[in-house]
Amino acid sequence: MDTVFIEDLRIDAVIGIYDWERRVRQTLAFDIEMAFDNTVPAASDDIALTLNYKDVSKRLIDYVGASSFGLVETLAERCAAIIREEFGVGWVRLKLSKPGAVRGAKSVGVCIERGVRPG
Repeated sequence: MDTVFIEDLRIDAVIGIYDWERRVRQTLAFDIEMAFDNTVPAASDDIALTLNYKDVSKRLIDYVGASSFGLVETLAERCAAIIREEFGVGWVRLKLSKPGAVRGAKSVGVCIERGVRPG
């Protein structure tokens, strides 16, 4: 299995259940792994045949930046669905971190896998 990844993609968003969280933008961090067969783009050296991580990143930046969810779980599910449906990804692992949300912890969040991992 080949994997295309995006590591530590930082996006500011309105996220959280507390009143103060609804009034500020917080930085979220995304780590994403996506199954993709890289043999065809590697053989042709053609970016049009790749899973373009810049396009995926831009789509998530636009979506997350305009979103306003209470739960990181909801946002993670929506982002995973966008990746799978709009970019034709069969399997994705998405880690969404909320740095500094809990005193004493570097970060908290969720890690989800959706789809069938090729094997």
